[in-house]
Amino acid sequence: MSISLPPQPMRDTTRGKLAINSFRALEHRSEESVDGFLQDRAVPIVEGANCTFLFRGEADEVHLLHRIVNQPQRVPLHRIEGTSLWFCVIELPYGSRVEYQLEVRHGEQVVQGNDPLNPLVAHSPVGSSSVCQAIGYQTPEWTQFDPDARPGELHDLVLPSKALRRETHSRVYLPARFRPSTIYPLLIVHDGDDYLNFSSMKIVLDNLIHSLDMAETIVVFTNPGDRNREYPNYAPHARHLVHELIPHLEEHYPVMRRPEGRALMGASFGAVASMSVAFRNPDVFGSLLLQSGSFVFTDIGSEHGGGPVFDPVVKFMNRYRARPRKVADRLFVSCGIYEPLIVPNRSMVPVWESTGSSVRYVEARDGHSWENWRDRLRDGLSWIYPGPQKFVYE
Repeated sequence: MSISLPPQPMRDTTRGKLAINSFRALEHRSEESVDGFLQDRAVPIVEGANCTFLFRGEADEVHLLHRIVNQPQRVPLHRIEGTSLWFCVIELPYGSRVEYQLEVRHGEQVVQGNDPLNPLVAHSPVGSSSVCQAIGYQTPEWTQFDPDARPGELHDLVLPSKALRRETHSRVYLPARFRPSTIYPLLIVHDGDDYLNFSSMKIVLDNLIHSLDMAETIVVFTNPGDRNREYPNYAPHARHLVHELIPHLEEHYPVMRRPEGRALMGASFGAVASMSVAFRNPDVFGSLLLQSGSFVFTDIGSEHGGGPVFDPVVKFMNRYRARPRKVADRLFVSCGIYEPLIVPNRSMVPVWESTGSSVRYVEARDGHSWENWRDRLRDGLSWIYPGPQKFVYE
């Protein structure tokens, strides 16, 4: 097993008072002094390991809401006397990235939303959240548009599915230098439009292929119908991918027809779908890329705390853990240490290894989010399908 861990927490090297404490120590405070304090100051205020969250306005109560596992996830902000400024300070280790919102109460009215003092926002299918980037976190350069990287092309693919009894909608990515005479490895991505919209995956593919970190690859971005039904070990979904989608791709695109040239990928429930499809179809896929997989299981009893939507996941995972077998030769697995799924993901690594799979496991100081999954794409894609200086496909 290859393990990649985030850097160790940095000691707090801040000298003297925190900025907020210096402001609180002022003898005379007013709204004008708040204006001066906030001017040209990024919020949250990051000083060493200390991150100061702020809210300005009239309220009865203000709380910081986040999802860092094993930490209080509803943290009260305190009002500074004589002003409309509220604050709280939490410690975040080196390299952390945290999504959060503020909850503001006026009497009986409670409003939850993004931080109005922080322009940095992350988006997802269910909305947006404010982002705190602690010391040591940097948005990877290869996730940003590079005018020197030749862009690949996206083509819509509509395919009727007898297995799913619906019309499926996917997008096919062809690398910039695509040639019909060349044979390419194939990557099938669950929640494809979400990866494109919220993880910048087309830009990432363009950049990684341009820099030779990743092999030229044909990538199919698939999309679910009823995600909660189709992704947790659903036989019709597996039949669609293996007996409808892949044969169509092999007929119309120059893709490899061997397991080492086929990979499945997904995050959360999409990771469960990737694993269960490979489990149902041994020797079809050579690699899996699994991000923050919802690999929920129970060792004792049947209560898992995830609600009915997780029942088929737990049933599948319990059966698999009781009798594990190889689902692919190579598994890249990533997870954020701030999400509850870190425990089942860590627990699954030795189970997969026991079947003879080669596992590369990566953790990050982040949560269950599309930007966390974006930031791990280079590690995963360059390991699954390394660039031409590292591996030859033909």
